[in-house]
Amino acid sequence: MNCIIDRRAQFSASHRYWLPELSEAENQARFGPCVRAPGHGHNYILYVSMAGELDQYGMVLNLSDVKQVIRREVTSQLDFSYLNEVWPEFQQTLPTTEYLARVIWQRLVPYLPLVRIQLFEHPELWAEYQGNGMEAYLTISTHFSAAHRLARPDLSYEENCEIYGKCARPNGHGHNYHLEVTIRGEIDPRTGMIADLGAFQAIVDRQVVDPFDHTFLNKDIPYFETVVPTAENIAVHIRDLLQQPIREIGAFLHKVKLIESPNNSCEVYALDEAALIPDAIAQAKVLVGSKLN
Repeated sequence: MNCIIDRRAQFSASHRYWLPELSEAENQARFGPCVRAPGHGHNYILYVSMAGELDQYGMVLNLSDVKQVIRREVTSQLDFSYLNEVWPEFQQTLPTTEYLARVIWQRLVPYLPLVRIQLFEHPELWAEYQGNGMEAYLTISTHFSAAHRLARPDLSYEENCEIYGKCARPNGHGHNYHLEVTIRGEIDPRTGMIADLGAFQAIVDRQVVDPFDHTFLNKDIPYFETVVPTAENIAVHIRDLLQQPIREIGAFLHKVKLIESPNNSCEVYALDEAALIPDAIAQAKVLVGSKLN
């Protein structure tokens, strides 16, 4: 029987975004406040995902052994370090979240049967690497507050109540929506980035957060004049709004996740990403496991 397990670890480190071949003004324009010397720091959270067959003891791997490998190969070296100088990989490529996730994979894969590395720089920015060359994923999270009413105009109030319950009440109700947007792309071998992070954030703000925040979606967003603004339909519309602008910064939209409440969320993939939807069971079946050293 195949199974995927996760091990969490953490470390604190600092880094600086600065390319010596660029002028101070050019670095400032590209990296913003991240150019400030001597750097800035984060409390990184690392999730290491591994897959394999369950053994006679009901385990994929002994987690004590896994913990020791992660500590030996990664966290003991990175904790309280200046990332730009700690590993030779960062001499030519900046230690961005996405590139750091890739390097951690490379450091661990000789010892662990990896399927995914997920690295949180902070709660609103994280990267994922799955072992595909220079390809990685980068996610930003944000939020907006909006009201909506779930009701089809061609149905009576009673019929809408039967379908949507309290959500069909005529004056609507509101949510603090939590939005996660994931892009996919090739890590630049010099900057360490999939795409310009500032440009990525600006697209999400311009296309979604600014126009959606503090609105009544049914009345203030033209799309929802004829489309019921369920969480699913909102996520689909956000996907459609973001797909082309993200292509224009050199990346691909991968996934939109919309959390309407702690009890209700949905996620949709970009139209050209349907074949790439992760299938953990399939990944586990084709994985060739490594032994712990």
